[in-house]
Amino acid sequence: MEMISWMKAVLPYISRLYTLPWILVGFLVSMALQCCIKQEKIDFVMKKIGLVTLYFFVAPLIFRIFLDAPIGTQEEFFFALTVYTIVTMYLIAWIYARYQIRKQGLSGETATLYLKTVITNQGRSSAFVGGAMLAIPGWGVPAGIFMAMVGIALFAVMPYILYHMNKREQKGLKEPIKLPWFLRYYPWYFSAFVIAAIIVQKTTGLSSRDMGDAGVVLRFYTALTIPIALYYVGSGMHPNDLKVSELKKLIGLTQEDKVEHWQWVRQIFLLTAVYTPLIFAGIFGLMLWLKIIPGSWFAVILINTLLPITSTNMFLVPYGLDKRATAHAVTWSTLLSIPLVVVLIWVFSLYFG
Repeated sequence: MEMISWMKAVLPYISRLYTLPWILVGFLVSMALQCCIKQEKIDFVMKKIGLVTLYFFVAPLIFRIFLDAPIGTQEEFFFALTVYTIVTMYLIAWIYARYQIRKQGLSGETATLYLKTVITNQGRSSAFVGGAMLAIPGWGVPAGIFMAMVGIALFAVMPYILYHMNKREQKGLKEPIKLPWFLRYYPWYFSAFVIAAIIVQKTTGLSSRDMGDAGVVLRFYTALTIPIALYYVGSGMHPNDLKVSELKKLIGLTQEDKVEHWQWVRQIFLLTAVYTPLIFAGIFGLMLWLKIIPGSWFAVILINTLLPITSTNMFLVPYGLDKRATAHAVTWSTLLSIPLVVVLIWVFSLYFG
């Protein structure tokens, strides 16, 4: 009983905006560890922690959120908006990539490489960075729906599309390139928790608050997800990447030996951090003004379009992406987008929470 009381007392401090400082904690710990441990070893351990978080924390958290929030007509409407948003995001990336290919005069394998790299890097970090929104009252279900659909897009739909775009190269291989099993099956594993929660809620009407001490344990365990996930994100922001010289290359103030590389990184960053969010701010801002959608939906969708590029895109490099451009785009997207996202989560939670 003492343990249950302790969990109840701690719960408020591992929820909501109290979780955001864990990004800074992860960054500072990573910086301290670099003094005595090689970065490669740190990255290896953090990758394992990331997989454990995805399978054993994020999925149960989604189960608890959907268990505690009945799914009705409004949620079904938001599901449709989510599908529209994700499809439109990738369509914007395709149109942008085709425009840049014509503008730069790219052709052949270079054009295909650019197209794949740009489209794939429109995928965002909804599971880790976006997980902070799950802790905001009223945002949990829409944020969970968006997270589930982004996961399916990242780990199921995009690999399928990339495989077929690269089909000619694949024909010469004995075994087609595949994602690691733990990423290939994750969207369906993740979705199973959503479906299970909806079935339980619909058939029994139970929520975690009806489960007594077991419900407290479930809420405490799943609440740990957000601090862990945000710590993971912070640890991925390498101090070595914080160089003025690299930032100058990104914004085009200095030239690099491979100019094309930084030009691609800059264009991907502008697409993901500027153009895409502005388009959706206009679309859903108008819907909010017309009172078609509530403020919480506007906040969840807009923040998701501003999230940094997901680091799991590096697993898709064998499908024919520019590895160096993808790595730098992920790094600088994380470094520059996270502060803005944190501020927006705080501001929007005050007005739309």
